[in-house]
Amino acid sequence: MTRVVLVGPPGAGKGTQATTLSQRLGVPHISTGDLFRKHVGEETPLGREAKRYLDSGELVPDTVTNEMVRERLAEPDAKSGFLLDGFPRNTKQADVLGEILAENGESLDAVIELKVPEDELVKRLLGRGRADDTEEVIRRRQQVYRSETAPLLEYYSDILVTVDGIGDVDEVSTRVLDALGKRS
Repeated sequence: MTRVVLVGPPGAGKGTQATTLSQRLGVPHISTGDLFRKHVGEETPLGREAKRYLDSGELVPDTVTNEMVRERLAEPDAKSGFLLDGFPRNTKQADVLGEILAENGESLDAVIELKVPEDELVKRLLGRGRADDTEEVIRRRQQVYRSETAPLLEYYSDILVTVDGIGDVDEVSTRVLDALGKRS
């Protein structure tokens, strides 16, 4: 069983790594962004509620996000493990994740932090060429990530594994798998 949370600042390559690792570990990649899009697209009650916040540019409340994750983790493909990307974002969400897993006698195996120097993150994000990706905006997002996520890293300190996020996709994936002891 592999139950892993992937954390890292914007531009660290979480989404890319999650897709690759999901395939190599044989567990689903569960992203809150994908969950939001699915629920909104299918116009589920949770999707309609999330859409109200997304349309007004606000963060979707933890209660809605938590329920989407709870439903997703109950699906059959997540029973043998999962890779969470973008959840939990704060310690309150981490408490809820712990409760969800404990209800089934489960717990997380590891929290993988992709570590990348801020200047490299800025370079990567500027390289995407998005209009809203100015250096000032990118550095602000990094600052928000640090303030929101630092408590999460402390929360999970007993199962936190920090991995160097510099290198090509396969190099970083191999480092993560080595850290998990699941290299194939």
